Amino acid sequence: MMRSYKRQLLSLSYILCVGVLLVSSCIDELHAKTKRILVYGDSLVAGYGLKLEQAFPMQLQKHLQQQGHDVYVKNAGVSGDTTKDGLERLEWTVGNENYDIVLLELGANDMLRLQDPQTTYDNLEKIIQFFKKRQIRILLCGMLAKRDYDQDYIKEFDGIYPRLATKHALDLYPFFLYQVANVPHLNLDDGIHPNKEGVQKIVKNILPFVHKMLVKMNSQSLR
Repeated sequence: MMRSYKRQLLSLSYILCVGVLLVSSCIDELHAKTKRILVYGDSLVAGYGLKLEQAFPMQLQKHLQQQGHDVYVKNAGVSGDTTKDGLERLEWTVGNENYDIVLLELGANDMLRLQDPQTTYDNLEKIIQFFKKRQIRILLCGMLAKRDYDQDYIKEFDGIYPRLATKHALDLYPFFLYQVANVPHLNLDDGIHPNKEGVQKIVKNILPFVHKMLVKMNSQSLR
């Protein structure tokens, strides 16, 4: 009887050890999976006037990795793109690639060309629906109209991003150029595009938003 009892204990110990190893393996696998982030936008993220490594996507990747995140950030910014252009290139730009998060930054060129805000809204909504269909989490990066524009235009354009974020339950970074727009020493000579110091400021400001999304994703994966 004593031998039978010992065999049962050994069997139970073996099962517990295997269970612990399997759980540890699963946790390690979840942590080891590189999160893929797509930065989809225009010249503000493409790195206009900068070296490739100075552009927003590369700097975001660098800072996230310094925080301990295992991430790959893809630069899908195209200089001059309007929301219409971004919508038209969606299929072939994204292709069959899998992404966990997309930072959607478009609309500045619509505003500079005084595009009808409703058209901008409609184009962005179609882009959002594309990413939602693929179950890619979205951080919507807002834009503001120039303050010397007509007040009605400013109000309508500025409202695009909060409206979309509310309607589609999206994470919203209210103004992509926060603390950078109209600050001479943070922009190139054209006064529109951030220089390398401006990019660093944008990354610093937006980092907590992306960090929060990644932490939330990791915690949900462990459930």
